[in-house]
Amino acid sequence: MTSSPARPRPGAVSTVSAASAPCPVVVLDADGHIAELNDAAGALLPTARVGRPLSSPAWLATADRARPVPVSGVVGDRSFSAHPSVTAGARTVWWLMEETAYRSARGELEAERGRTRFLTDASSALLASLNLERCMEVTARLATEHLADAALVIAPTAARALPVVAFDHRGELTRSTAPEAPESVPGLAEALRGFPPVPSRWIDPATAPDWLIPAGFGEVGSLVITPLPGLGVPAGALILLRRAQQDAFTEAEESLAGLFAARAGAAMSAARLYAEQNSISDTLMRELLPPTLHQTEGVEFAGGYRASKDTERVGGDFYDVHPPGEDSPETLVVLGDVAGKGLEAAVLTGKIRNTLHALLPMADDHAKLLRLVNNAMRSSHHTRFATLVMASVRREEREVSLRLTSAGHPAPLIIRRDGTVEEADTGGTLIGVLPTITSRTARVRLAPGETCLLFTDGVTEARGGPLGDTMFGDQRLKRAAAECAGLPAEAVVERVQMVTSQWIGDGRHDDIAVLAITAPRGAHLSAVDGATRGRYTA
Repeated sequence: MTSSPARPRPGAVSTVSAASAPCPVVVLDADGHIAELNDAAGALLPTARVGRPLSSPAWLATADRARPVPVSGVVGDRSFSAHPSVTAGARTVWWLMEETAYRSARGELEAERGRTRFLTDASSALLASLNLERCMEVTARLATEHLADAALVIAPTAARALPVVAFDHRGELTRSTAPEAPESVPGLAEALRGFPPVPSRWIDPATAPDWLIPAGFGEVGSLVITPLPGLGVPAGALILLRRAQQDAFTEAEESLAGLFAARAGAAMSAARLYAEQNSISDTLMRELLPPTLHQTEGVEFAGGYRASKDTERVGGDFYDVHPPGEDSPETLVVLGDVAGKGLEAAVLTGKIRNTLHALLPMADDHAKLLRLVNNAMRSSHHTRFATLVMASVRREEREVSLRLTSAGHPAPLIIRRDGTVEEADTGGTLIGVLPTITSRTARVRLAPGETCLLFTDGVTEARGGPLGDTMFGDQRLKRAAAECAGLPAEAVVERVQMVTSQWIGDGRHDDIAVLAITAPRGAHLSAVDGATRGRYTA
């Protein structure tokens, strides 16, 4: 005979469980009245009475008794989750498990994740540009969107007026300058010098000057001023404003503002450093770039330059035109080619150009000038060599007289008006290698409309064409030059550059420099004011 399991008496299980449970336990009958509660539950719910309906907390009183499922809520300032057990007699036992510490930790974790996500996104946005003004705008916008009702970014400059970028609660960005000294705002002067921030509770918002508060902002309730640390020097200061209706900044929020300011300051400092270096590079680059040519002393000059790489502005080819001076009645034209490419070659071209400029009083003697340049290059630490071609140019009546001297450089081409192309009878030793050099000077006269074309070997040695590896060569250059008969100097240069570029296509090439000296086709008309260059008729 098998025995059937004993049925539990109504309330027996709940009574034993409630009395011995380590957590608050509330037992409700089918009608929602309290059937039992242990001491812990009584202490937690002081208004609860056995035999009466459960009215508080509401989230537990309204829980579904027909199909009870776990619910959660707060009791006072503590968080609980209630887990149901259904017993005999349709009673529901609610086990209340405190989750205050768990939820607090979870909230802190979510908050930390949010802060980390914000700082990561802010770093990406700030580093997306190396423009200082753009970095200031992004800093003010991000600070307003995530930290405050309005934000101002102030960057120190050499000028007396400090630039200010502000972003307000309406999403409006404004630029201005601080009308007062930083000392008028408590903590601002210290922040601009990189000192640690003053806690916001020490700053009276009422002391904020009017220029610091955006239009229509209202009363300032809380103010934070934090430095923007830079790379070695302070990058500026960040000012956060909250309106009086909002909660004041907490220590955690001030700490987050400091972390954000560190990233913003690094980005602004990098942008400022980039701008300074770019300015220095532009200043130095201007000295290395070929000059802009124009008509000088009644002679047309035009030049064109193309570096070996499209991403570079300078290289090893160069040209200069020096007008007549007190010691030399002729215009000196120099076109050269330094061995190598890129910035390193450009530095040596700069040295050669400066040396030639210093030796202009000796420009009438090409051989002596070349010897002095050769000695200067050989005494330098550079191991490169260079080729040069010089032309002394003088206008005589309607014609132009030239003295041409080559030092290891391709001979200039003379383009006559009838389309005939001649090579100037000049040659010599390249400079920068041998202790002594030789050179031969050619004398040429240009009739009106005729041109002397100077070029570097980047033109003749340019590889391209149908097969992509054929040199442009001397003959193709001469045919292209013949097509330029009678054209102005600028048109000659443009034509040679265009033909060469078409031959090269997308292929690699050396530096290319072209310079044209043309005798104008018309008669000279003096300038009306007696000061400008005047012009020539057709």
